[in-house]
Amino acid sequence: MSGLHLRAISHAFGSNQVLSGVSVFVAPGELVCLLGPSGCGKTTLLRLAAGLETLQTGQVEINDQIVADGASARQMPPEQRGVGLMFQDYALFPHLNVRDNIAFGIDAAKGGRRSAWIDEALATMGLTEYADSYPHTLSGGQQQRVALIRALAPGPQILLLDEPFSGLDVTRRAQIRADTLELVKKSGVATLMVTHDPEEAMFMADRILVMNEGRVVQDGSPVDLYFQPADAFVAEFFGPVNRFAATVRGGSVDTPLGRFATPSLKDGTAVNVMIRPEGFRLSTEDATPQPMPGDPGDLTAAPGTFEIVTARPLGRSSFVVFRLADGKSVEARIPGVFLPAPGSRVRVAVNARQVHVFETR
Repeated sequence: MSGLHLRAISHAFGSNQVLSGVSVFVAPGELVCLLGPSGCGKTTLLRLAAGLETLQTGQVEINDQIVADGASARQMPPEQRGVGLMFQDYALFPHLNVRDNIAFGIDAAKGGRRSAWIDEALATMGLTEYADSYPHTLSGGQQQRVALIRALAPGPQILLLDEPFSGLDVTRRAQIRADTLELVKKSGVATLMVTHDPEEAMFMADRILVMNEGRVVQDGSPVDLYFQPADAFVAEFFGPVNRFAATVRGGSVDTPLGRFATPSLKDGTAVNVMIRPEGFRLSTEDATPQPMPGDPGDLTAAPGTFEIVTARPLGRSSFVVFRLADGKSVEARIPGVFLPAPGSRVRVAVNARQVHVFETR
């Protein structure tokens, strides 16, 4: 099958086991993100796919051809794998202008055919006027775009991106991500991207593989991983959560914020109940919390009212902290402007899709 196959990859640096039986598949035209904390093995996996590290255990297959095999010690050189690489530092040649940087390494036989593609790519990424400029005169965002075009210019079968947006400021990152996604999708290349930013992964990826301690702990679409995390690690990796300890009774758990169903857990099971800040709907004391677009059916209303500790505007949302009867503080993120005064009281409801219950381990 075409695309990139990494099969049962294990790798160690001395006594440090960084990958343990990891398998990944990326189809042509698909963008898959490896998401996880620093040190979980993401970049090592990318380097093994590229041929920059010698494969110890497992297989790497690109478009039906085995390019590395741990059992036979077969190791095709990186330049023969048809792989486009883009790493964090961009690695542009300082003595070449933008066009020459992009064209560097293109087979002479492809030169004429790829020239028109380069012109189109420069236009797509808003770089036409910088074709004759040198890297040191470009902003970080412009250098990132040049590096991406250069990685795609030879027409690779596979594109590998390692933290491609990590060096960009927040204000430029969103637009550059969108431009990058457009160009990559237009190319139709199978793309494997490494990131530690959940928001970035959700924006870019068709599928996300969450990694932890050298293993893939969940593989799925951004929606699946966000709303149906496999465990507490995945749930917390996609953003902060409010935790409550509870015990399953009669197929549900009771919390200070309401009762939630737990049909897959046995009675008597000790659990952690996790509620995302964006899962709350708040209203003033004399009103009823209203659902937002996308909320499933009925909201779960919390009993009583709760005291506001603080409320701060975040632009498109408001960060609100309220206090439970036992003194525990709960964080909520409310769409739009909702800034009740400290000491005032609010009613609270919870979107069940933002509640995750996991057995305590």
